[in-house]
Amino acid sequence: MMRLLAVVIVSCWLGGCAAGLIVAGAGTGVAMGTGVDHTLSGITYKTFTAPLGEVRQASLKTLRQMDMTVTDDRAGEGGWIIQAAATERTIDIELEKLTPNTTRMRCAVDKGGIFFKDAATATEIVTQTAQVLDERPLPASAKTARR
Repeated sequence: MMRLLAVVIVSCWLGGCAAGLIVAGAGTGVAMGTGVDHTLSGITYKTFTAPLGEVRQASLKTLRQMDMTVTDDRAGEGGWIIQAAATERTIDIELEKLTPNTTRMRCAVDKGGIFFKDAATATEIVTQTAQVLDERPLPASAKTARR
């Protein structure tokens, strides 16, 4: 029992280290979508089959729809960084370009301290971003491939 407690405490301190600590969103419902992962520290991840620019635009649209104020929107090392604010919360979104058509999104919502993450809001931002991307028009080449 003490070992388990020690592992949980160390896991909280290693919040950025997702290795071995990702908990799949199994059983959380269809709206959640597949491929949304969470760390024990409340950070939400998803990889999209979409270029970085499209995921950025979808993320910004999601934040606007949720009435969150974008406070920073800039290129970062290997991708893009978006920061926003909501009531007593700060939102940090990192977009990482994996390939020209694959982007990984990391979303963390802090509500007042290192141990106070709002995983539910982070999950909703990722889920809504996925929905915006799903609603985008298909390129002509993809439409002809479906026939």
